[in-house]
Amino acid sequence: MKSSAGPSRAGRARPGAAPPAQARVGGLLERFQAGAFPATLYVEGPSEPLKAALLAELRAAWAASCPESPTAHVLRAAESGVEEILAAYQSGSLFSPRELTIVLDIEDLSRSEKKIGVLAAGLVRPTGGSCLVLVESAAENERKTLEPLRSACQVRWCAQPPGRRELIAWGERRLARLGLGVEPGVLDSLADASQGDPLVFFSELGKLETLAPTAGAGGPRTVGGAELAMLLRPAVGADLPGYLAAVAAGDAALAARDLGRLLATGISEGTVLFALSNLVGGALGGWTRNQELSATLRRRRAPHELALALDAVYRAEAAWKGGRADVIAVLEQATQAVAGGRPAAAR
Repeated sequence: MKSSAGPSRAGRARPGAAPPAQARVGGLLERFQAGAFPATLYVEGPSEPLKAALLAELRAAWAASCPESPTAHVLRAAESGVEEILAAYQSGSLFSPRELTIVLDIEDLSRSEKKIGVLAAGLVRPTGGSCLVLVESAAENERKTLEPLRSACQVRWCAQPPGRRELIAWGERRLARLGLGVEPGVLDSLADASQGDPLVFFSELGKLETLAPTAGAGGPRTVGGAELAMLLRPAVGADLPGYLAAVAAGDAALAARDLGRLLATGISEGTVLFALSNLVGGALGGWTRNQELSATLRRRRAPHELALALDAVYRAEAAWKGGRADVIAVLEQATQAVAGGRPAAAR
């Protein structure tokens, strides 16, 4: 590619358009509800649950505003490539002139500056109402090679870990979209029980939605204290997400406390050990049930430390199954090995 002292085509904004800027989530969601969708939206930041929440609101608003094409097209950058992404964005038809296209893992294109340049240049062309969303996965360091895409998009939004008040607002917004009312204090208690972890909060919120009673005569469905108490009562595995979140964050003391709660509810030792190995395996690049937590662990610990931690979990499992160690001691050692510190050798 030839270098030039002037601005590249990829870095130019559309004629008459303002330069891309970080959008406030409240204003962005208000635009969605009003049916005003940006032609291109770049979503980045460390909080994967918040990204998922934003995309859920976007898809619901799009379906309500565009009944002729209500379903979003979801692509992955590595599988689709630049040509398919641009084709989905730029090709309309008489029957569905507007399309919503969401591209996940856009960082998979960062190995090729040429592909980034071609895609960025294609984003500045008008599309007649379609909306393209590029989603970048969380990373410890900024991916500078993706800056042409960020600059070419009309709107840019960064998903930062939410505070308590913001998390509650997300919950209120989601319940309202589903037509559910909520009694005062319920979401506050749910946020406190989730210890501010958005992954745990949204997971528990989904369960709370299913507990909403049937609507009365002329009244909306409302979740209240009774449903919250049912959700938060001790149950097998209920504290597992919180335990894994503490392990991923390196809070060994909190993880040890949550481990005690797990065992008190009757969760099996094998379930805890599998969850730990799955958490570490995901951090090493394998399949995981908790992508956000595995990513948190990966950002905090080096690959060789993760390998040692996974070995410690396997050793702990072998010691437990072989009856060579006290099961509680084995689980505590495995927890400490993954959360941080020297991996404990099984007896």
